[in-house]
Amino acid sequence: MSPKPHISVNGHTHVLYQENALSQEELIKQSQAFYTYLKQRRSIREYADTPVPKEVIETLIKTAATAPSGAHKQPWTFCAVSNPELKTKIRAAAEAEEKESYESRMSERWKKDLEPLGTDMHKPFLEVAPWLIVVFKKVHDLGANGEKLNNYYVNESVGIACGMLITAIHNAGLVTLTHTPSPMNFLTRLLNRPSNERAFLLLPVGYPKSPTYVPDIERKSLDEVAEFYE
Repeated sequence: MSPKPHISVNGHTHVLYQENALSQEELIKQSQAFYTYLKQRRSIREYADTPVPKEVIETLIKTAATAPSGAHKQPWTFCAVSNPELKTKIRAAAEAEEKESYESRMSERWKKDLEPLGTDMHKPFLEVAPWLIVVFKKVHDLGANGEKLNNYYVNESVGIACGMLITAIHNAGLVTLTHTPSPMNFLTRLLNRPSNERAFLLLPVGYPKSPTYVPDIERKSLDEVAEFYE
């Protein structure tokens, strides 16, 4: 295979970008089709225990890891958990934090806003879903001798990767839920993560329980979320 056309920029190799050129008609059609498909995505709290192949989870993580990041530092670690005993420990620790939140940390207004979603302090999906993906952010990297190496725009970079992961999960025909028990220090302990990592998001991944019902809610319209300056 012949090498890609390339040039040198500041002493670093840059390869030719392979443009995926579409006509305006194709652009409109493809973007509308993707929107129609993606708007079917819903957060799911009830899961079947149907197995999901490890290869699928690996591909989902590889897809998320294509996300852009500050200075291309890729400041993330994706921990995929299928071990039943470990999932049970995660559920117990998460529910302990959730109980504290519902009973003393969360305002009455917050709990009222959550009522239409049908969520509470009980998180059985953490055991039932065949996989949990815990996303950690690397606040800094560690060099060969343990020295701190800077990462940049860490929250933004990891947030983008999480969005791409959620999209990839939906595209694979699976479902997920963004779970953020606070604080999440227990995940660092249970998964034995290094001191430079912080838990960012927990995503159960699997098939929905049949039947599953979701809240009858609407997303904001384009006029409510966008402004155009032409």
